[in-house]
Amino acid sequence: MTRPPADILAAVALGGTIGSLARYGITVAWPSPYAIGFINVVGCAAIGALLQTLADLPSSHRAHRLARPFVGTGILGGFTTFSTYAVQNITWIRDGQPLTAASYLIGTLVLALAATAAGAALARRWDRP
Repeated sequence: MTRPPADILAAVALGGTIGSLARYGITVAWPSPYAIGFINVVGCAAIGALLQTLADLPSSHRAHRLARPFVGTGILGGFTTFSTYAVQNITWIRDGQPLTAASYLIGTLVLALAATAAGAALARRWDRP
């Protein structure tokens, strides 16, 4: 397996730091288990918009090669946290709240997928008059 270039690793690490700090700030300001669902849905919308925007750029205006690793993998990857989402569901199940866990599990998944599609659609629409 080949090692990614150092500049890509640095871009992902710096972006991940920014995204993780933003997530932390939201969870401190809104100390609720539902904050993670909100973060994941917003992050998915941003990922959909970013990837669609990058895909639609004409070859004469290509994004810098570190844009996707920095913003997509780094910032938005650090911002979203589906592992915490999974742990929250397990906690609710252990606490005897299986309906809360099931609704959060399914609701977040459906909303995150819809937000990704909506972010991409908004980016496509924004690009066209």
